[in-house]
Amino acid sequence: MNSFTGYLWLVPLGFGVGAFGSLIGAGGGFILVPTLLLLYPKEPAETITSVSLIVVFFNAVSGSLAYARAKRIDYKTGLIFAVAATPGSVLGAFATAAIDRKRFDLLFGILMSICSVVLLIRPARQKTPGAGDRVPSAIPRLSFAKLALGTTLSTGLGFLSSFLGVGAGFIYVPAFIYILDFPVHAATATSLFTLAVMSFSGALTHLFAGLLHHGLNLALILAPAVILGAQFGARLSRHIHGDWIVRGLALALGLVGLRFVFEAWQ
Repeated sequence: MNSFTGYLWLVPLGFGVGAFGSLIGAGGGFILVPTLLLLYPKEPAETITSVSLIVVFFNAVSGSLAYARAKRIDYKTGLIFAVAATPGSVLGAFATAAIDRKRFDLLFGILMSICSVVLLIRPARQKTPGAGDRVPSAIPRLSFAKLALGTTLSTGLGFLSSFLGVGAGFIYVPAFIYILDFPVHAATATSLFTLAVMSFSGALTHLFAGLLHHGLNLALILAPAVILGAQFGARLSRHIHGDWIVRGLALALGLVGLRFVFEAWQ
């Protein structure tokens, strides 16, 4: 595929990634990375992760704007976590080039599978029962201990996010729900806001380090589609129960993870 029109099929992919990524608060990178890895097996891992981080950034910004209008974002917590993650995101960008594709795929698959199992065995605890559980309840005030724990976790997630190119939203969402006791809808919204700030530094590092290479065409086509998809996903989330959002995240992570573990061992 050496023509611009040859990449147009990426538009529906980008829309789907944006919609689902915004709906579950994970940014969509964990879907985009394995898809691009499978479709472009000869591309180095750093090129794929660079494309994904740029797309995750646009997805997270678009989704965050939609969730901001719904007043679901805890800006203070999101900013603290994003700042804590920034140094790691810069280091992760350079570390990507130091690992071969086979090991990268195996690590990616194992991590996805673990997160899927955690989400499946620990269902989300809704704060508002009955019909009202589709509406996010109040965001809890975090104690110093929980804020410190979340900040420490975020420091490591910054590295992981940039290293894998997935945004780490698939870990932030469970962390917000199970560690910080956020309602599901607030967790997905705050996760996207955190990713918007965090992925910016990682994407810039990849770009200025020359890791994007000829993947720029992919990013330029995927980004607008992802922006539109993120708006759709944020609107859709208003009508979906929090439990189903968590289950959707778990299912997607499990399928992706098992596929890559299987491929890596061949």
